[in-house]
Amino acid sequence: MNFSESDVSAIVKQVVAKLNLSDGDFGSKGIFDDMNEAIAAAKEAQQIVRRMSLDAREKVIANIRKKTIENAEILARMGVEETGMGNVGHKILKHKLTAEMTPGTEDLTTTAWSGDKGLTLVEMGPFGVIGAITPCTNPSETIICNTIGMFAAGNTVVFNPHPAAIKTSNYAVNMINEASLEAGGPANICCSLKKPTLESSAIMMKHKDIPLLVATGGPGVVTAVLSSGKRGIGAGAGNPPALVDETADIRKAAEDIVNGCTFDNNLPCIAEKEIVAVDEIADELMKYMVEEQGCYLASKEIQDKLVATVLTPKGLNRKCVGRSAKALLAMVGVDVPDSIRCITFFGEKEHPLIAEELMMPILGIVRAKDFDDAVEKAVWLEHGNRHSAHIHSKNVDRITEYAKAIDTAILVKNGPSYSALGFGGEGYCTFTIASRTGEGLTAAHTFTKSRRCVMVESLCIR
Repeated sequence: MNFSESDVSAIVKQVVAKLNLSDGDFGSKGIFDDMNEAIAAAKEAQQIVRRMSLDAREKVIANIRKKTIENAEILARMGVEETGMGNVGHKILKHKLTAEMTPGTEDLTTTAWSGDKGLTLVEMGPFGVIGAITPCTNPSETIICNTIGMFAAGNTVVFNPHPAAIKTSNYAVNMINEASLEAGGPANICCSLKKPTLESSAIMMKHKDIPLLVATGGPGVVTAVLSSGKRGIGAGAGNPPALVDETADIRKAAEDIVNGCTFDNNLPCIAEKEIVAVDEIADELMKYMVEEQGCYLASKEIQDKLVATVLTPKGLNRKCVGRSAKALLAMVGVDVPDSIRCITFFGEKEHPLIAEELMMPILGIVRAKDFDDAVEKAVWLEHGNRHSAHIHSKNVDRITEYAKAIDTAILVKNGPSYSALGFGGEGYCTFTIASRTGEGLTAAHTFTKSRRCVMVESLCIR
């Protein structure tokens, strides 16, 4: 699905006007002027949530899912309009995936031991009020996904959204609280601020009523959360390599890799960011990518211009993140048809467009002399983030070797990256992948603490 910027802008403006959401007014449900007020409201709501039955929580979650699907297009268009990043059609799919594939209370389990000495249970209990920092790359998706999981576990949550996505984020917060009230739940199961800042984030991280912090974003925000002195869950950066060896179905690998790389203009942190290809099949892979998958083969001159455009002395040029290949090429004076969806080239692993995580549909290919060399280069390119990686191979022993060497939270074999999130692959969806702190793909169980209940010399009927 392709939409022009003027189409997106016009529709979002109509939506904003219809809902009376001006620049400083995001609705009254869960949106506050002050972080302390937001935390107090979430704490009051959590006292109700913790007493709700699992069935009652599921009724609320079901309505959140319903309203997310109903608002998927609005949220997608708002996200693109506000941040300038991503693809509306893909964002619609991401919201539907979030609604349908994020686990609820079924993710909570109980462990039991019974014997001559009685019965012992270990159950998952809520932390209370969770403080969460969310990104501008997947703003509403992260808020909805986090709230479903955190609420299912009996928590409420206070968000400090990225300021570049405040309208989209707060629309989602307002929508979630409407869903809760309609289903018989309390208001303020998730809260946010009209104007989130670094100061409000600091207040949240230090507040006595916030026992758990969750950060979804770049390395800076994750480091800040992990330095807070509190329990922290950190979903940080990645630079996922896709390794292709000579046993792979090369044509399918080209299709899968480009589909994954270009999904939402490469904004998902799990998306393929570079390719490491065994030299024997590297040219064949490039041929399929250029001739069949809409890739533009960039010359050295264009590569240099792209480096100067998308990278700055301070890091990524934010005006380039999440932009289409066509838009990026236009920035360096190259006009291409709409069918071009990815930019590619051969380069060394140290090439700045390969070594840096760009979050753009730029996909460099690094040649490797053999499989062992490919593994070594892929591990170097992943930079120890332990986030995500991909491999295309029909050799199970090689896949196993790569999996052990790369040691990431996600490893996709012979498919596009988004299959890791339940889109074309098995398993549940999440937009908070905590590789740095080890939780991996987060869900309701992640936002719980273990509680042991021991009944001595009773309730064993064996």
